[in-house]
Amino acid sequence: MSPDEIIGQLISESLAGTTRRPLFVGLCGAQGSGKSTIAQALAARFPRCATLSLDDLYFTRAERLALSRDVHSLFATRGVPGTHDIALGLATFDALAEGRAVRLPRFDKGADDRAPANEWPAAPFECDLVLFEGWCVGAVPQAEDALVQPINTLERLEDGEGRWREAVNSALGGAYQALFARLDILILLAAPDWETVGRWREEQEARLRENAPDAPQLMSEAAVVRFIAHYERLTRHVLDEMPGRADLVLWLDPYRSCSRVQKRHVSNDRSMQENHLPGRGV
Repeated sequence: MSPDEIIGQLISESLAGTTRRPLFVGLCGAQGSGKSTIAQALAARFPRCATLSLDDLYFTRAERLALSRDVHSLFATRGVPGTHDIALGLATFDALAEGRAVRLPRFDKGADDRAPANEWPAAPFECDLVLFEGWCVGAVPQAEDALVQPINTLERLEDGEGRWREAVNSALGGAYQALFARLDILILLAAPDWETVGRWREEQEARLRENAPDAPQLMSEAAVVRFIAHYERLTRHVLDEMPGRADLVLWLDPYRSCSRVQKRHVSNDRSMQENHLPGRGV
């Protein structure tokens, strides 16, 4: 089965086995892992599905520029914990859980700013499913001693004292955990390694440069390397830590094919089941 079919089967079983509506499902995966494609397929399969990305909760450009002045210059770049409006996410989740009419926030990456609220799509009436996807959805903070040494050139040259990574980690350990606690199911698309994530992200940008050379916010290869360096620390942490507790892990190969499925099921010992699958494209 394809990843969206595997995830769809789990969601169907969960919807049939619970009286709670809607079911909140978190989909975590590094940049380029196929989250958006899978989310679109699941939204088509479940008509009363509300989809929201962690990216849609970014602070406005003005708010992030204020963070870069007041906290650390690296917060001017969107992406890491501390650059999202978690209060907006919690309010949206509350409205969805209570069955109230709500518009789903959207972020315009071309403009690097939040889209006008009147352009946000409305959630399906009395939705059954809320699909929340993002590169660090469900992540937990690192231990303090893990923050001491920089892990890449960006951290070494632009965060030598560690103030930025400490602020990111502190943000993740705060309100983000309240948001992630709303999730009923946590699913991880596990990339093979960080180097593969870098290649995936550059492939995405190369397609954009080819298909829309005049689009705003396009990045050169060097700019992509610097951009994804903001994500490296937490991506590595997620790949190391989250497989041990996620409800479903789809292990991907460098071509985004699913080679192994790890599923947690409820039992006396909360044991893990693993199935080895032939590779299939995402």
